[in-house]
Amino acid sequence: MPATAAVERNDKEVAVLKAATSVFLTHGFSAATTDMIQREAGVSKATMYACFPNKEALFAAVMEHECASMTATFRAMHTSPGNIAKTLTDLGMSYLDIVLSPTALALYRVVMAEAPRFPDLGRRFFLAGLKVVTSMLAERLNVAAQAGEINVQSVGIEAAATLFLSMVRAQAQMECLTHPETRPSAAQKDHWVQIAVTTFLNAFGDRK
Repeated sequence: MPATAAVERNDKEVAVLKAATSVFLTHGFSAATTDMIQREAGVSKATMYACFPNKEALFAAVMEHECASMTATFRAMHTSPGNIAKTLTDLGMSYLDIVLSPTALALYRVVMAEAPRFPDLGRRFFLAGLKVVTSMLAERLNVAAQAGEINVQSVGIEAAATLFLSMVRAQAQMECLTHPETRPSAAQKDHWVQIAVTTFLNAFGDRK
């Protein structure tokens, strides 16, 4: 494929993906149609299907693109070696900002609604999102464990990371999912994170 054609196709794919994101997150998977996506993208049906063969493939691409953007934000967080409380606080706030963003909440609603009918999409969402963040946090916790800041031998690094993220997310995400107009303040988010950090360090922190 000539370079100009490849660039043009890439531009078309970006346009279709952007349109699909808007349509899916606004209308949900079931109510969204390829006609709606095609019109919003401003491309022909042939072009759209050349980029993505069906609606399921389009949604999977949207889901994985959004998850990649969110996890990249978490990955870019700078932490403070030797200060596990600050590290957990900073990572907890970053994670909460991600999962409580309008895009993340909308995506979560759509995926959860469709997971019973399309379990593969649900699994891919888990692997591209929470599983990646858990693994990244586990790497930070492993550094802290090796430095003697925490001791998670009773549950293991991966389980400790899962527990921390669950504590940070649980109430906050549920409140925002069930009260769509809710916009937690910075103080409220800090409160949720500090509860998680305090509980985590009470369980696993160095008691010397």
